[in-house]
Amino acid sequence: MAKKGDMLYAWTNDAEIKKHAELGGAVTGLWKFALESKAVDAVLVITKGTDLYDAQPVLISDPKELAKTAGSLHCGTLLMPKLIKNYFDGAANMKIGVTVKGCDAMAFYELAKRKQINLDNIIMIGVNCGGSVSPVRARKMITEKFGVDPDTVHKEEIDKGQFIIEYEGGHKGISMDELEEAGYGRRTNCRRCKMKVPRQADLACGNWGVIGDKAGKATFVEVCSEKGANLLEGAVKKGIIATEPANPKGLEIRGKVEGAMLKLGEKWRKKDFEGLGEGKDRLKKIMTETSRCIKCYSCILACPICYCVDCTTKNPAYVKPGELPPSFMFHLIRYAHIADSCVNCGQCEELCPAEIPNALFMHAQQVELEKMFGHVPGVNMELPLMAYVEEKQERARLKNTGSDMIYENVFNPVLKN
Repeated sequence: MAKKGDMLYAWTNDAEIKKHAELGGAVTGLWKFALESKAVDAVLVITKGTDLYDAQPVLISDPKELAKTAGSLHCGTLLMPKLIKNYFDGAANMKIGVTVKGCDAMAFYELAKRKQINLDNIIMIGVNCGGSVSPVRARKMITEKFGVDPDTVHKEEIDKGQFIIEYEGGHKGISMDELEEAGYGRRTNCRRCKMKVPRQADLACGNWGVIGDKAGKATFVEVCSEKGANLLEGAVKKGIIATEPANPKGLEIRGKVEGAMLKLGEKWRKKDFEGLGEGKDRLKKIMTETSRCIKCYSCILACPICYCVDCTTKNPAYVKPGELPPSFMFHLIRYAHIADSCVNCGQCEELCPAEIPNALFMHAQQVELEKMFGHVPGVNMELPLMAYVEEKQERARLKNTGSDMIYENVFNPVLKN
């Protein structure tokens, strides 16, 4: 009987999933059982689009369609929770299964704290994540560092500290250290990340610690919740999944890999944050970089912490309309609203057409606030100060008192008096 805390090797018995799967296909097999048993209404997963640099989200309700989504894409940089908030009403009336990275799991928690997602209707299967590579930078890296036409690459993976590609005519691997020192490799936010095993999920899965005859043929599964235990146990009873206890040596190896990744994350934090400088020097650098902003709102639309009904950055009392670049107040509003809860997902930087290192600025501030106040975003349901008020209810309360805008009490002298 599966229970929270179990450490297992798992693999699928489904012949069709096996054809497409990596690492035994356990995750895909679990989702197949979840759909067939009606534990979820649909599963939101990532699949390959036109090529391996084109990661696309797909909502699947037919178990037969799951096999084609098996495998991994390290050049996919999507964040799943905001999609559920925006397009599926935060799972208010729909049970959804989601495969998540560490930043996804953290973002789910932060949106749930703000009552934007109903976690009761979400099942998360987490996957160990050493980081992802921007699609554009991946193509450039493969061309310039590997000397290979990126269009001939049909498979990529990150394994044993290397970025490895298989292409027409051969395969090649280069160490991530070498790639990253040359300005390639993982996204900068991924380098700083210290959420490598997403134990906020119901099951935490991956290849770290799978050794012996199961290496490459099974998935390491850590059971992190009762919901996860029930899913795994049901899949085993149905015959879709098989398991065995994890090799004790494998447990040790998994711990060492995770520890090494955490140390590497700390190294990059030190390097990146020190590079920002301190005090006035840091402020000057941030103001200079953000002066390229074209106010496209991409950072706000993608951010899992941004959820306001009425965005203050669109209030002319704070940010003058039609002015480019916008005043620094535009960025200060974002920092004040988000910095305490930034999960370092990197979306604000990944999608910025002006290539402003937004994630670095926000993450640096989050870490400083964490030191000051002790709040660590995304690891549990503890609320930061900014999440104690539910915006729709608060605006309704204010409207009943004669104003539906908090700032009007400050800028409107009649209301103020």
